[in-house]
Amino acid sequence: MTTPTDAGQEGGARSGGTADRERLRRWRLLLGGPAEEACGGLSGGDAAMDGALAALYDGDGEGGSSRRSAGLGGSAPRVARWLGDIRQYFPSTVVQVMQADAIERLNLTRLLLEPEMLAAVEPDVHLVGTLLSLNRVMPDQTKEAARQVVRRVVEELERRIAQQTRAAVTGALNRATRINRPRHADIDWDRTIRANLKHYQREHRTVIPERLVGYGRRTTAVQRDVVLCVDQSGSMAASVVYSGVFAAVLASMRSLRTSLVVFDTAVVDLTDQLSDPVEVLFGTQLGGGTDINRAIGYSQQLITRPRDSIFVLISDLYEGGVREQMLRRVAEMTAAGVQVVVLLALSDEGAPSYDRVNAAALAALGVPAFACTPDAFPDLMAAAIERRDLVAFAERFADR
Repeated sequence: MTTPTDAGQEGGARSGGTADRERLRRWRLLLGGPAEEACGGLSGGDAAMDGALAALYDGDGEGGSSRRSAGLGGSAPRVARWLGDIRQYFPSTVVQVMQADAIERLNLTRLLLEPEMLAAVEPDVHLVGTLLSLNRVMPDQTKEAARQVVRRVVEELERRIAQQTRAAVTGALNRATRINRPRHADIDWDRTIRANLKHYQREHRTVIPERLVGYGRRTTAVQRDVVLCVDQSGSMAASVVYSGVFAAVLASMRSLRTSLVVFDTAVVDLTDQLSDPVEVLFGTQLGGGTDINRAIGYSQQLITRPRDSIFVLISDLYEGGVREQMLRRVAEMTAAGVQVVVLLALSDEGAPSYDRVNAAALAALGVPAFACTPDAFPDLMAAAIERRDLVAFAERFADR
């Protein structure tokens, strides 16, 4: 007769056996074909998944090692089928990583110039950056497919950031517009109490406000000028994509006058295209040198109300122009009252390689240089509008 204890041990053994098989399966998928003798074979969907992984990761990438058990070769149809396979077997976040690895390891960039390839990809910011870098060599029959891929990513980014950006900026503009004789409905009680704490009446346990602080009336007038100045060198691809979308969102707000300037060794003003962020992105040209000084010089001409202006420089600060003049221009803007923000990157990846000497020189001018994620950018703009301490904002990112 089987006792409850025996049954429990038997069930535990079966459970342990299942766990062991699953562990071996995972190791086999991770290690590839050479682990088959130790971990066992694969069948069905697992075998197909292993084939998709082997096509990319077995061997040494471009070198074409003899260890490769599969491959993508130079055939666009074969690559398109492989892209379909990985979308079937893996979640989209993993697919995006595998696509990026395929472009880097197997030199598949040229295949992105073929429409059937673009129809199979999982769009993301990095793929958009790659397509933008190929824009000048892309054949006409591919450009429309590429444009559709870019539009899908842009629309997704707008859904992610637009509402948060408009809410943060509008709130900051309302808070920044203060009046000292507000109507009751316009009183900012939080700031009023803080401004009158010295008038606290202990015996009455209350504050007697001698000065009221209120929100300004909403207005349709332009309250701030924003100039985004974006480095379009190859390492800044993701930042260029996010900057273009943010610029379009900010330009849609009537309380802001938004300009977008992109640069390498030349400067291009894309402000007149901000109604369509896809056109903005296709107006960029990733790659090339960098002349930050020249770009800042052009941007200075766009600033006509220094104390109501925010200048955002997005660059890794590797300067190919005149460094001393670049720093002098930044100092001139801050002295005139411009709120200057320097971002080493506007992306999810954090701080890239950057020129630490130039970053330190800017910090000495009171302008910290730091990387910012897209999700934090609306709060950064709100802080800039309210002229809050951006050094403290930068330190929060450094602590992450």
